[in-house]
Amino acid sequence: MIKRRIGNLGAKILSCIEYLGGLLVLLFNNILQVFSRPFKLDRILFQSKVIGVESLPIVSLVAFFLGMILAFQTAYMLSKMGSEIYIANIVALSLVRELGPVLTSLVVAGRNGASITAEIGTMKVSEQIDALETLATNPIRYLVVPRFLALFFMVPLLVIYADLIGIAGGWLVCVQKLGVNSHFYIKMVTEAIEYKDIFTGLLKSFVFAIIIAIVSCYHGMKVEGGAEGVGRATTVSVVNSFILIIVADCIFTAIFYFLK
Repeated sequence: MIKRRIGNLGAKILSCIEYLGGLLVLLFNNILQVFSRPFKLDRILFQSKVIGVESLPIVSLVAFFLGMILAFQTAYMLSKMGSEIYIANIVALSLVRELGPVLTSLVVAGRNGASITAEIGTMKVSEQIDALETLATNPIRYLVVPRFLALFFMVPLLVIYADLIGIAGGWLVCVQKLGVNSHFYIKMVTEAIEYKDIFTGLLKSFVFAIIIAIVSCYHGMKVEGGAEGVGRATTVSVVNSFILIIVADCIFTAIFYFLK
């Protein structure tokens, strides 16, 4: 029994290493194709519209209510210590450094990452990817690169947008419910946020965008088993994207903590 458990554990570790290796290989091949000619700008712009513009409503909704929730929760705790003036600082820093990048990336992974896996997976099971190879078209260059570049540039922009909307949600609670002066709230926000905070959030967003793009495309390219396989790959893609985003966020948070 002990040998069997050790064998199962070893198999899972090897499977995990193989999976991460497959992601790194796809990332490397994708980077090589990014700099190849000709440059298909129309496909990148289309994917940017799908990923960026069409994600604005749900990102707005999540970020706005997140800012309001942060303001209410911090007000509940700080009011006991008579420190309500620091609500704006906590809301702004929490959004810019941590919650803005993470939650926006999770929303994009759930909405667009699943869509990317399903699209590429459907092409895989219907043999359209094989047809591209027959026509001497590199599938990575045709399918992965436009989605990778669109996510790489759109996710940070969505994060910046989410930060502003979240701060606006906090402003609404502080000014309308808690009686904080509007100019004072804005002043506290601008004083609390430093360049390193903005850099931290944006760096995370770029890394999260890479994770979403590579994981989603990888699972789409590996689909087997028809429609059932597409559904299974989509689920696994979203779950793995969530896990890797959280793990990457934890690593970056620890690094920035010790470098402060």
